[in-house]
Amino acid sequence: MASDIAEVRPQALLLTFFGGHVLGRGVRVSTGSVLKVLDRVGVAQHAARSALGRMADHGLLQRHRRGRQVYLGLTSRSREILNDGEIRIWRTGVVNDRWDGTWTLLGFTVPESQRQQRHLLRSRLLWAGFGSLQGGLWIAPSPVEVNAVLEDIEAAEHVKVFQARAIAPTDVDDLVGGAWDLQGLAKTYQRFIERWSPDPPESEAMDALARQLQLTAEWLQILRQDPRLPIRHLPDDWPAEQAQRLFRRLHAALEPEARAIAVELLETIPDTDEGAS
Repeated sequence: MASDIAEVRPQALLLTFFGGHVLGRGVRVSTGSVLKVLDRVGVAQHAARSALGRMADHGLLQRHRRGRQVYLGLTSRSREILNDGEIRIWRTGVVNDRWDGTWTLLGFTVPESQRQQRHLLRSRLLWAGFGSLQGGLWIAPSPVEVNAVLEDIEAAEHVKVFQARAIAPTDVDDLVGGAWDLQGLAKTYQRFIERWSPDPPESEAMDALARQLQLTAEWLQILRQDPRLPIRHLPDDWPAEQAQRLFRRLHAALEPEARAIAVELLETIPDTDEGAS
């Protein structure tokens, strides 16, 4: 792997770890073994503890004490986030070749007195794959579960949502190029390809588990920036599919050794709350 490793925050690495080794397994994992895993990816213990603390404060982790050990379990909220990540990585894919031409249009005018709510709304729209068309008009190239996007946002009362199709004289290629930073997203995919190609050499500093966590966290970070625009309105040399093939091949190659390391390293207890939450 090239030396210019993408910067991935400790919380992103932790979410990747919990998604790959805790989600759906009915276990809680000891704090000490989580810290050991993060150390293998180069995250200092104080940074890892701080990230774990923030996740617990935000309702993403539950702490359970057993004797002198503290075990970490998932919450319904963290399971929802991790399941979404799993869908984006393994089921949805980066190629949108079945688009039927329907756009979701969302418009809003939020008063200046609710500036913070306006910022939160824009952040949620970007997260959900919307692009800014003009002013307070945002678009997404598929049906969107808008109620989930607007959950707990006070400014939701100022939002109007429609579904529509573009007609002449609208140039959809120009519309897509204006609403999203295609050049920036393409460069992000290309940097991923360059960083992980050709096959990254064995690293003395990072074993298979650490490399797989870094790889997956980087990939998910890219996917969360990609609105999955219709392939017919993207440049012919769009690099997303090439990057996806590379990710899946490397992930599969690392999986057996990474899984074996995790089994040996992680100290777990049954999560008796998982079935109920």
